Amino acid sequence: MALSRAERCLARLLRLLSRACLALLALVARGPAPPRAVPPPGHPLLLLPARRLAARLRARQVTCVEVVEAYVERIREVNPLVNAVVKDRFEEALQEARQVDQLLSEGPGNDCLEEKFPLLGVPITVKEAFSLHGMPNTSGLVSRRNVVATSDATVVSRLKQAGAIPLGVTNCSELCMWYESSNRVYGRTNNPYDLQRIVGGSSGGEGCVLAAACSVTGVGSDIGGSIRMPAFFNGIFGHKPTTGVVPNDGQFPNAQGVRTSFLCTGPMCRYAEDLELMLRVMAGPSVDKLRLNEKVSLEKIRFLCMDHDGGSVFVSPVEKEILQAQKKVVEHLESELGVQVQHVAIHKMKYSFQIWSAMMSSKDSDGQEAQLFTDLLGDHGKPVWPLWELVKWLVGMSSHTLPAIALGLTEKVMKLNPGGNAKLVSMGKSLQEEMEALLRPDGVLLYPSHPTIAPKHNSPICMPFNFAYTAIFNVLGLPVTQCPLGLSSEGLPLGIQLVAAPYNDHLTLAVARYLEEAFGGWVLPGKV
Repeated sequence: MALSRAERCLARLLRLLSRACLALLALVARGPAPPRAVPPPGHPLLLLPARRLAARLRARQVTCVEVVEAYVERIREVNPLVNAVVKDRFEEALQEARQVDQLLSEGPGNDCLEEKFPLLGVPITVKEAFSLHGMPNTSGLVSRRNVVATSDATVVSRLKQAGAIPLGVTNCSELCMWYESSNRVYGRTNNPYDLQRIVGGSSGGEGCVLAAACSVTGVGSDIGGSIRMPAFFNGIFGHKPTTGVVPNDGQFPNAQGVRTSFLCTGPMCRYAEDLELMLRVMAGPSVDKLRLNEKVSLEKIRFLCMDHDGGSVFVSPVEKEILQAQKKVVEHLESELGVQVQHVAIHKMKYSFQIWSAMMSSKDSDGQEAQLFTDLLGDHGKPVWPLWELVKWLVGMSSHTLPAIALGLTEKVMKLNPGGNAKLVSMGKSLQEEMEALLRPDGVLLYPSHPTIAPKHNSPICMPFNFAYTAIFNVLGLPVTQCPLGLSSEGLPLGIQLVAAPYNDHLTLAVARYLEEAFGGWVLPGKV
């Protein structure tokens, strides 16, 4: 998959510009550094997976009030450092915890409780883009600053009905369309492993609170990697389900037109075993499509591996430590399971960013145009003109973030080449067929989560298209599990994406559980 001379020249130019931008940011950012990481969690209740915590509550080995109080104390300890929980509901959560303890004291059978309330008493958090009754629902948009949810999103309602107790809502990027969680309503969220690093986006607040042991499990959404990038940068598990299985209702912005096939709602957890538990509750009746009850024999999975996208001129090269971590996974699978991991080169993956952008802007089967990002910025009110907003931003007068303005400009540019976009959409559909034929019902692809380990704040603006490593799987409709693989030499999370054919989520979840056992899974922040 060698690059042409023109592509090599463009790649060199873009990387020179990226390095110049990063150097300028480093110069501007010089000054006293904040504490490097959050302190590690001290309370043992903060280290239990959801399933085990719920079992201890049902057995009355601990009270729900004790559990919720431990998490409230932890949030109060670290949130001033990370700014992840943007609005809490601690009083309501404690009241709900007392109700759980009252229910348990009345003595219904454990089996009955587990079946009806599998998450009884388990503290969770929710991405602010989802409606949670009584909580703000701005998605980081200044014009929605006073919007308060009057109902629950479908997945939030299902989690509550399963007994979960929401502690609050967490930060995201403006309109959930950037991979650093920062906006003009709540500010910026910091990585718990290094406060000078990003948490990813758009579900970055969720990734952060989970990694910092401020919540047991969380709710995220993903249209370009918004679950998987935060899960990678924060060293936790995240799952983008097969398209259409988990409802997206009750979030802002919700997808329209062709994008309804790309947006996915899914679980984010510290422990791999909780992904399936959360997914079952969130999917509701549609969970039967995912074959989660099928026993998976890891030795019978056809493992495929791709080290990079083939050399896109728009995307950074994959860093050495990420490649080394992926190589260790391959070696472990081959030595311990006795499988042969097949290395593949899929040429069209080199155009992941272009394919994603074109398909996001395409018409659906009924000819409906994709909703304009600039319309969303105006929240169905006064139109937003990206060039004018850029001028206002330069003099400190815009209510929007620079990435949001840049995305609006990119959208305008993309519309200038409808013929080129049509070819890219066709290429995307061809790639989808190729991937499904390659994976088949028994295949799992190992693929980098991102080209770089969690970058420093503001750096994504210098490498804006790196999200293509996750985004491509949204438009392909494939289920993907993000799996942590320990820490880098700088103490920052490493990880890998596990990809399967549609409705084969059970395969990636099974491999994630295996890799957690093999490589340690989530690592406590503050101990390196």
